Amino acid sequence: MEAKDFYVNATKKLIIEVDGKTYARHAIQIPFVNVGDDYDALVRQYVVPLWQSGDIVSVSEKIVALCQKRVVYAQDVQPGLLARILCRFVAQTKAGPGAGVPYKMQFAINQCGTPKILWAAFRAAIDKLRGVHGTFYKIAGDEVYGLDGFFGHDIEEYAEMGIRIPADPDGVCNKVFQETGVVSMIVDANALAQEILGKCDALRDWPDETLSRLIGDNPAGQVRQLTPFILIREVPQEEAAELEARAQAEIAARGEGAL
Repeated sequence: MEAKDFYVNATKKLIIEVDGKTYARHAIQIPFVNVGDDYDALVRQYVVPLWQSGDIVSVSEKIVALCQKRVVYAQDVQPGLLARILCRFVAQTKAGPGAGVPYKMQFAINQCGTPKILWAAFRAAIDKLRGVHGTFYKIAGDEVYGLDGFFGHDIEEYAEMGIRIPADPDGVCNKVFQETGVVSMIVDANALAQEILGKCDALRDWPDETLSRLIGDNPAGQVRQLTPFILIREVPQEEAAELEARAQAEIAARGEGAL
């Protein structure tokens, strides 16, 4: 696939410049991923035919976790009084309500224990007065911070389930590389930040900060775009403007509006 044929989600850009190099990002559309789907099969079917040497594939952590069955269901997480009280004090951000959802707060209590969550909430309240944010999740840990779902406003299928962070993300990427040659990273990206959860050994010389900047505008989108794989390819700088214009024209032709 040539960069001129790359697909771009509405309101997103095809081209990004990082450390003096220019990259195009192709959003790979796939069917909706369900719990227990075969991740390796998804890569072989949708990524391998497009991948070229030198490409990097960014993968949403949600589809990896879904394939690993790393989910919790609302029926198994019944919010208690403490969870319902604490979640009222959680501010909603552009990334979503976070632990402001009672089910997520109860998951945090179940995962960490009541004393730790009470301490995290207390420290977060004190730090908030000082203009410091994120303390609750720093204390509660990655499992709490990384829990998605229990919020069906954007994707209705996630209303009754929480999606945990993937298990062994480095191992997942290395297995894909060994079996297919595809160089990939697993990311937790939203409207506020991008975190590299795992990457294959072929990317060890790439700092996480650099990899994060390749997807700094979250080209996969945050709602029902169904593009969890982003294929990233370096392109000549002199072609960037033309490629971007072509991509935005294609978005407009779809009736979705260009940037």
